[in-house]
Amino acid sequence: MADRTRRANLHDLTEGRPPVVLAPHPDDESLGCGALLAAAFAGPGARVICMTDGGASHPGSLEWPRARLAELRACELDAAIAALGGDPACVTRLGLPDAGMLGLAHRFDEIAEAVVEIIHAAGTRVLIAPAPTDPHCDHEATAEIARIAALRAGMRLLFYPVWSGWHDPSYRARLPHRVEHRFDISASREAKAEAIAAHRSQLGQVVQDDPDGFVLPESFRTQFETGDEIYFEGAA
Repeated sequence: MADRTRRANLHDLTEGRPPVVLAPHPDDESLGCGALLAAAFAGPGARVICMTDGGASHPGSLEWPRARLAELRACELDAAIAALGGDPACVTRLGLPDAGMLGLAHRFDEIAEAVVEIIHAAGTRVLIAPAPTDPHCDHEATAEIARIAALRAGMRLLFYPVWSGWHDPSYRARLPHRVEHRFDISASREAKAEAIAAHRSQLGQVVQDDPDGFVLPESFRTQFETGDEIYFEGAA
């Protein structure tokens, strides 16, 4: 459980080097880390590794079958990164199956090794990944891959919550982490909001023929556009 909360600046969270952010899907990077990425792009730079193709958010759509939706979400991610001051070249797409990462457990070591290669190429000292308490299979899998990669690379690992608090306000009690870093988003608030808005397919603005498809709740979106970004770090 986190037992210490501290205000953190860019250097505290990145050690002045380009961070590597793991995003299970296109939009997680903007929701959870948009302000930090904007600050990093204006300074040492950053890398984003998008784990899945994001094509499973609207399985009932005929107009937007999985392959077409995945292409759109790739474009939305590029637009979000541009809004944060980055370049599409900063993004690596692993193209793993959306909603299917837990079925790839036998490949976690292989995927972690690919992450380690990117870490070394970027000169990174801090790896940032979704919290293992996020109740989504791809978030859980990404957190585990990050744990393996960080151990291999001998580097700091920070976890950012996306769905954790929405589903369980007491989620902190299930995290084996001692420090909760809080990053003020005020300097990058507009850029972060623009990045989130770039993910139009997840905001109910694109797919019109799947009433049961995913739409990001407005109140959920607002909390990420107005509140501090949170990063959990384990004890040494």
